[in-house]
Amino acid sequence: MKINFSRPRLAAALIAVGLAAVACGFTPPEKVPVKGVAATTTALPFDLPATSVLRASQHKVFAHYFTPYPVSLDNQAAANDYYTRNYLNPAGEGGVHQAYGGLLRDRPRPRAPIASDYQLEDMKAEVRNAIAAGLDGFTVDLLNLGSSSPHRKRVDLLIQAAAAVDPNFKIILMPDMTATQIKTYSAAGLAAALNELAKSPSVYRLGDGRLVVSPFKAENQTAAWYASFNAAMEQLGTKVALVPVFLNFTANYAKYASVSYGFSNWGNRSPNQQGGIAAAITASHDLGKIWMQPVAVQDERPNQGIYDEADNTENLRTTWKNAISGGTDWVQLTTWNDFSEGTQFAPSPHNDGAYLDLSSYYLTRLKTGSWPAIVRDTLYLTHRVHAAALHPTAAGQTKFMTPRSGTSAPRDKVEVLSFLTAAAQIKASIGTGTSTYNAAAGVQAQLFPLADGTNSATVSRNGTATATVASPFAVTSTPQVQDLQYNAASSGRP
Repeated sequence: MKINFSRPRLAAALIAVGLAAVACGFTPPEKVPVKGVAATTTALPFDLPATSVLRASQHKVFAHYFTPYPVSLDNQAAANDYYTRNYLNPAGEGGVHQAYGGLLRDRPRPRAPIASDYQLEDMKAEVRNAIAAGLDGFTVDLLNLGSSSPHRKRVDLLIQAAAAVDPNFKIILMPDMTATQIKTYSAAGLAAALNELAKSPSVYRLGDGRLVVSPFKAENQTAAWYASFNAAMEQLGTKVALVPVFLNFTANYAKYASVSYGFSNWGNRSPNQQGGIAAAITASHDLGKIWMQPVAVQDERPNQGIYDEADNTENLRTTWKNAISGGTDWVQLTTWNDFSEGTQFAPSPHNDGAYLDLSSYYLTRLKTGSWPAIVRDTLYLTHRVHAAALHPTAAGQTKFMTPRSGTSAPRDKVEVLSFLTAAAQIKASIGTGTSTYNAAAGVQAQLFPLADGTNSATVSRNGTATATVASPFAVTSTPQVQDLQYNAASSGRP
């Protein structure tokens, strides 16, 4: 089974930026379901169960929070904030990103400047967004635990925000074993640093009181090192349930069985590589360990010149289905907000909250054991803005992304994903062409060739339109920079 994936970090460069942190300021229009109150939203094609029902499940769903990318780095209006000036702009940060067309292709969903403590308020909004989607918490990537580090401040604020919004929304500590500062710690030193964070009741513990610690790229330290870490934590009065996240699960998991409560891996981002999920879960369960399955939308890295072919929403849907059928215990959405790798679930200008909505559907099945009933016709439209093979040079771009070895073959398609209460007719306008097809009740994906122009779709039943979606992103053969992300739009979020 192939479950090996590398994730080089931008930690050193981003730590040097040292900018103030805030979290995503998007507040969904629906009521946030906290303290047992059922979700009341028309954004979703189904009714999300009450938070109390979802949290009663032994299955847990977390999202990986990456501290370098809060929604605002300077509390400025989006038209001229740091993201716009420096990360999305190919000439930003003195032109260091010019060769690959800019550091990012998407950003956290903007919000107006906030007069109060914007950093904390935005962190609260992040927590509310996650709760509204049915998540149990965040796994927070720990890049630097020094008291003066902006990343440490963001972690502290995230924990504080979780406690303020809902103490039952939990934060899992994930020391990044690839980060320069984290690698300087001895086992005892890291134990002392994490024990301070663990004093908050919002940091996740099992029912027996053990603190969950989930190191990223755990194989950077030996099992003996983690045994020393566990012992040092226990000397400080904190027993640990270690859930290592491997980049190469197959080669490493058995070595760490004696020190671990469970296992995970960083996973793959292409549907043709999701066939090993059940085997990984079985291997973990055979050793008496829980499994945390990574679930991702896509992955594109302009600065590294590489991307994975996600096949519109197919990778997301395939991974969720295989995780559920394989018997996963937990899920980690990879990631909430790593915009430099294009893996974000967090609501953004280019995903409209759609990928988080789709995950809410699957996590409801994971947690309740039943597929939720579709009660509102809903359409999700996904596509790229140019053909995968196109290499634009209008902005002076000279470095281009190429498919990762082993990924699915690149494809140029528009996907209409329908959630229907009953059979209906769907009219899809793709570029300058129009197609009409009969769609079945339930969930169905329909593909169309990518074409220059705009994309939209409408559901009609008995001559009445019940749902319409239009993408705000036009497809073009003359883009300014290479952009291989799949943009998404939802009829539930006009």
